Amino acid sequence: MPTQSPIAPRSDTEAGGPANAARPRSAARRRPAPGEVTVVDPAMVKRAVSAAALGNAMEWFDFGVYSYIAVTLGHVFFPSGNPTAQLLSTFGAFAAAFLVRPIGGMVFGPLGDRIGRQKVLAITMIMMAVGTFAIGLIPSYATIGVGAPILLLVARLVQGFSTGGEYGGASTFIAEYAPDKKRGFLGSWLEFGTLAGYVGGAGLVTLMTALLSTEDLNSWGWRIPFLIAGPMGIIGLYLRMRLEETPAFAQLEKEARAKEKERRAAEKRIGIREMIFGQWRAMLLCVGLVLVFNVTDYMLLSYMPSYLTSELKYDSTHGLLVVLGVMVVMMAVQPFAGKLSDRFGRRPVIAAGCLGFLVLSVPALLLIRQGSLVAIALGMAALGLLLVCFTSSMPSALPALFPTKVRYGSLSIGFNVSVSLFGGTTPLVVTALIGATGNKMMPAYYMMAAAVIGGIAVFLMSESAGKPLPGSPPAVETEREARELAGATTAR
Repeated sequence: MPTQSPIAPRSDTEAGGPANAARPRSAARRRPAPGEVTVVDPAMVKRAVSAAALGNAMEWFDFGVYSYIAVTLGHVFFPSGNPTAQLLSTFGAFAAAFLVRPIGGMVFGPLGDRIGRQKVLAITMIMMAVGTFAIGLIPSYATIGVGAPILLLVARLVQGFSTGGEYGGASTFIAEYAPDKKRGFLGSWLEFGTLAGYVGGAGLVTLMTALLSTEDLNSWGWRIPFLIAGPMGIIGLYLRMRLEETPAFAQLEKEARAKEKERRAAEKRIGIREMIFGQWRAMLLCVGLVLVFNVTDYMLLSYMPSYLTSELKYDSTHGLLVVLGVMVVMMAVQPFAGKLSDRFGRRPVIAAGCLGFLVLSVPALLLIRQGSLVAIALGMAALGLLLVCFTSSMPSALPALFPTKVRYGSLSIGFNVSVSLFGGTTPLVVTALIGATGNKMMPAYYMMAAAVIGGIAVFLMSESAGKPLPGSPPAVETEREARELAGATTAR
């Protein structure tokens, strides 16, 4: 378990006294009471970050595979003489999974607040792995007819339901383990996992596209990336089962046990109504922030590969390699941007991203449409670096919107409602808008609209960098920091 050393506020005469210097080991290991300071174990924090990030990586490994192999899946599951109709059908199945994400959030979120973050994250890991692995086993339309797309849809719904509890739980898990001064940096590794998973999935598809013939890819090659999810899920489950509960949730449990039975029972039965309407302002801010985060995220990582191929008729292999290169650059920048959010605040970093997408979306897309390899790389890199403003800050900013007792549930519901309505539908909506209007600048206009909404949310949110999470005691890395913080509190 994390080393949680409770340092209670002391008077000036107690500061630095011998009793404090000789604190027994057992006291350094007990969970802190309200108002005290939590000293976290760096080794446990690293394990928590790794386990949470791996689950996100597996989720986005599937997204990367699905997005990059969308044209092939269209041929396998949705036979049609119209390539656009095939692509729309494939993205329709992709978007369908997002319709059940809020339901998953409503189930797993409150469950995570009731029985613990670690247990629920283990469940979501198993379900994600099963759903992805199952896709690799589905027969083609040519083999079983209409049953093929139906089974694909069922597998996608299982994935969507499980991921409804994944991001909210993973970001909550990291945020509740992290020291206050490093929450942005540590949270940024969650989205590092996203990028790593996406690069892994997309890179594998790119390699297969280059090595396999179209016939081999359509007949059996497309199954390989999905079948890899099985071993990945086992590894992720092992890592998550080795973790103990977060300090914030453990403290909440201890407080509940110390209260009378009736009140404890009431706290254990926090309902959906309280998670939504009791946190309505934070919920609206969450939806707005997640909207700009996910519209731009899915636009760049899920839609642009197909946009380059289907709309701009760009060579698929070269287009995929450009997008992969951009994501590798994003991975390299991600931790440093997380540190910036710790130093300067979440609001300035997120606001910079919103302003950048508002001003640069059109120029970046014009560069991409120019068609040369250099122009596409520059346009994609500009959008990717702007996206890092969100990927590095949101995992720490979003959990700080909600108090501990409803954090998992409220965040999961708000996050998944926004993703379902605006993020996951981005490829489908933009493809349809281009088809209806003939205007290939629609991706830029869509990102600009999202940036305006995100900017309003940033303006209304409070700064959380360097501060304790709502409902949790301050969290630091060392005993010395804890004593200094307790002394400063007493002096005030």
